[in-house]
Amino acid sequence: MLEENDSRNRHALLWLAACFAVLIIQMVTQHLMGRLWICECGYVKLFEPVVKSSGNSQHIADWYTPSHIIHGFLFYGLGHLLLRGKPLTAKLFLGTVIESAWEIAENTPMVINRYRSATISLDYFGDSILNSTMDTLAMAAGFLFAARMPVWLTVTVAIVFELFTGWLIRDNLTLNVLMLVWPLDAVRDWQAGI
Repeated sequence: MLEENDSRNRHALLWLAACFAVLIIQMVTQHLMGRLWICECGYVKLFEPVVKSSGNSQHIADWYTPSHIIHGFLFYGLGHLLLRGKPLTAKLFLGTVIESAWEIAENTPMVINRYRSATISLDYFGDSILNSTMDTLAMAAGFLFAARMPVWLTVTVAIVFELFTGWLIRDNLTLNVLMLVWPLDAVRDWQAGI
């Protein structure tokens, strides 16, 4: 029994190390892509409250952080479906790979230009490496929350996040995906306050 627990603990640590390695790969890849480590302004803020500013997506957190927490909720559900019987850390690894892949793709010129042409993010020039890394860590926090809390609470938190950010900044995960995949003039006008 003790040997079995030791083996499980070793496997969990290996999966966590793999998650950390993916995060490092994400950071190095973005550095090689020319992304800045921190905001061009030269300082780091805990939270950037202004969406339409050059500081958005540059600091530790912003109004899009709840979207990344919701990613964690969704990736926990995906891991639960695809990796039944596997340890929680293996499922977290799956979520980390998906989130890191998105963070890298999101900061390519093609996706940055798509954001700028299809959404209200006209001044979006990509994330700093700090912000992108924190987005991945926010996903991990959401993942761990979903793993420990009842489904009803996780769903309620996701709905509250979506409604609150939708009301406050006229954007959220749902609208972000919609406008990237299938931009609607009516939604863009509403987001712009027209």
